[in-house]
Amino acid sequence: MRIIGIDPGYAIVGFGVIEYERRQFTVIDYGAITTDAETEFNTRLLEIYNDTCEVLDRFKPEAMAIERLYFTTNATTAIAVAEARGIVLLAARQRNIEIFEYTPLQVKSSVTGYGKAVKKQVQELTKNILKLPAIPKPDDTADALAIAVCCAHSSGSAMNSALKGDNRH
Repeated sequence: MRIIGIDPGYAIVGFGVIEYERRQFTVIDYGAITTDAETEFNTRLLEIYNDTCEVLDRFKPEAMAIERLYFTTNATTAIAVAEARGIVLLAARQRNIEIFEYTPLQVKSSVTGYGKAVKKQVQELTKNILKLPAIPKPDDTADALAIAVCCAHSSGSAMNSALKGDNRH
């Protein structure tokens, strides 16, 4: 099963593509879609959309795992990130890619076994699980891979049903 993990944002959208078969991980690719802060916001959204489409078309994932947004302080940032996240979701749905959402707590618990793990712990364990030589940079890319790992660890239930057509969105 090919899974793309997405850490949404409007400056940086981290992505990580993995294969998960028989409890074994293979990293296909990872990276980040970036936009320039000097560029008008709507143009940044178009760039995110176009680049996301290119990544999805290149890697053809069966599932997208994306972080569910959680903001407590800056509403302006939350709205902008939500708009960028919507663009990514649109690109996936246009390609009939099944979408699975995970909270930061779910990702931390899945990767480390501890829901209050710090970012560095999650990144280090993701690196180890995927047998990477180093923690990917930027952090958004490492986070995207962790989200993909979380999805793979969850694949025994809801994801398999959805991918078989039992629970399409």
